[in-house]
Amino acid sequence: MLLDPGMDLTLRPMRYPDFYERYRAAIRNTWTVEEVDLHTDLADLAKMTPQERHLINRLVAFFATGDSIVANNLVLNLYQHVNAPEARLYLSRQLFEEAVHVQFYLTLLDTYLPDPDERVKAFAAVEHIPSIRDKAEFCFKWIDSLGALNRLETRDDRRTFLLNLICFAACIEGLFFYGAFAYVYWFRSRGLLSGLATGTNWVFRDESMHMEFAFSVVDTVRAEEPALFDADLEKQVVEMLEEAVAAELAFARDLCGDGMPGMSAAQMRQYLEYVADQRLARLGFARRYGTANPFGFMELQDVQELANFFERRVSAYQVAVEGNVTFDETF
Repeated sequence: MLLDPGMDLTLRPMRYPDFYERYRAAIRNTWTVEEVDLHTDLADLAKMTPQERHLINRLVAFFATGDSIVANNLVLNLYQHVNAPEARLYLSRQLFEEAVHVQFYLTLLDTYLPDPDERVKAFAAVEHIPSIRDKAEFCFKWIDSLGALNRLETRDDRRTFLLNLICFAACIEGLFFYGAFAYVYWFRSRGLLSGLATGTNWVFRDESMHMEFAFSVVDTVRAEEPALFDADLEKQVVEMLEEAVAAELAFARDLCGDGMPGMSAAQMRQYLEYVADQRLARLGFARRYGTANPFGFMELQDVQELANFFERRVSAYQVAVEGNVTFDETF
């Protein structure tokens, strides 16, 4: 089974071809930081209000270490315990993508924060900005939950691993990052920071694929070991998401202050609750909040964006796409 201890090395016969296809799809979605032109954002930054600049500075400070934390958990925990070589191919690819995201955010900080002292503060945000430190400590708690677990020998071991996997998929990539993306797309909806939005489109797509891969691992374990998925596990997942929503809401209050037109802590609370419900539903659990999405500009992010004539870049960028193109297709 997928969580059996050991390190299976045999790709044939392939036990989980879906994981291999996800790896191939990720390869086709290759992009590089050099394709993102952040310098066009500088004029927008210069005309922002102090409150908007505070939001952006806090946001890039979170970005500075967020993907590094995800990469650490991937290397220290996920790769060791998901026992299928085709799944580890995908995790290897995910690690590369996390490195690209880290490079993107490094470039973002170097561009947005020209003052070296400000950059140093941003990279040290997990130490001195309480709203970011609290989110990091939430992540570290779940990384450490598997710290001494070298083999998944027992039912409790597997449940511990599942909680770590679900945390990083649903709470960190699926909630913390989605909250961050909402701020970016709020600016984009106002015609601001198009360079940041372009890079975020590609990061958004990558993170969505990471999250869906993790959920497919959960689906596979549920099919192989259904006894692991009981009321107690569901209760633990709901409590975990509640804690994540609370941490992200504290971050929203820090960023938004008294609120701005179209973006406030109250609206972000609604959005976070909506997203948390989406994650619970995907896991096969009951929704917790029943809250509607308050951000119409986020609805378009639930589907792959179509490029239009006026975009500098195709936001659905892919390489090595196979197949034939004809001009009588209905689009």
